[in-house]
Amino acid sequence: MINLFLGILLLLVLVIAELLYIHFVEKEPIPWREVMFNLNSGHVMTWVCRGLEIAGFDYVLRHFSLGWVGQWPVAAQWVFTLLAWDLCFYWMHRLHHKYPLLWAVHVVHHEGEHFSLSLGIRNSWYSSLTSLPFFVPLAVLGVPTEQFVLIGALHYFVQFYNHNRVVKNSGWLEHVLVTPSHHRVHHASNPEYRDRNCGGTFAMWDRWFGTFQEERGDIEIRYGVAHRTPSDNPFWANNLPVLRHVLRRPAPRLPTWTRRDPTPLPDPLVALGGFVLFGVLIDYIATQPTRGGAEEFTLFGILLASTVAVAGLFEGRRWGSRSWLLLAAALAAFTAWTGRDDLALIALTAAFLAHALLTTWWTRRPQPQLTGA
Repeated sequence: MINLFLGILLLLVLVIAELLYIHFVEKEPIPWREVMFNLNSGHVMTWVCRGLEIAGFDYVLRHFSLGWVGQWPVAAQWVFTLLAWDLCFYWMHRLHHKYPLLWAVHVVHHEGEHFSLSLGIRNSWYSSLTSLPFFVPLAVLGVPTEQFVLIGALHYFVQFYNHNRVVKNSGWLEHVLVTPSHHRVHHASNPEYRDRNCGGTFAMWDRWFGTFQEERGDIEIRYGVAHRTPSDNPFWANNLPVLRHVLRRPAPRLPTWTRRDPTPLPDPLVALGGFVLFGVLIDYIATQPTRGGAEEFTLFGILLASTVAVAGLFEGRRWGSRSWLLLAAALAAFTAWTGRDDLALIALTAAFLAHALLTTWWTRRPQPQLTGA
């Protein structure tokens, strides 16, 4: 678990480093609202669904496996799993672009309109659930659960790397691996690029199955999708496309609770709170095995509600600033209640509470009065 904690912490450090590069080297403004959605699109729910995926894989392995792979030499097991996992991912990813229900789950990842490392973290709550059927054959063949999890983590880190915008061309690796250049094509909405380069790590699957497309210098890439979910609220972004498909009708009108704060918050200020919230998520993952049911459930609820509240802050909704303060108080009460010697959570709780007080003051501060000549 500590290795997973350090891995997620590394992701956050790399995301911040790339944002600094975008701002200071490429001289572009940072799309704070989108970056924060990418980091806080409901990953505590994604974490739960990932646990269900692993549990489902392990159940099939224990009850329906042929046991073949487990009888091979260990080196052969790892090599096979490395390649077979990526082949399963290719077909899972390709079919998520083909079938409407699967696309309704996957589309949240493609709604990002800026290509960056943070986009590699943006995923649907339910992606692990719709991925499981594509990986079940590995369990039937006897791939050990530990290998499935570790090889999957390796592949997902490569996919995270492939969302970076710093590397333009990878030389000879362009012929072997899926590179940032290949994946920029995959995220493009241009007709020439759509539904191409579905591979995760190895480029051979796209080349063999006819979905490979090189990045062309004469085509300016357009990111995003044609019909984006009209909300930065992760609840709606993760559920509205699925509801739209299941109900087979236009999406219902989104509730907006139209009252807005008199002084909207600057995006960088809201983003600061989003980074603190992502830090609490990292701590949740690191300490989850040591928490009892009530502790884990309570912290899970605070995290999930906070991902919605931070979206309300970005939209300038009064309910967002009020719920953000209430959730900061709830986290402070939780930290005091558990009485743990968790210095990271104590520091994060203090930062969360300070940010909530600052945002409350900002939205309540008197507005300057304009006077006529």
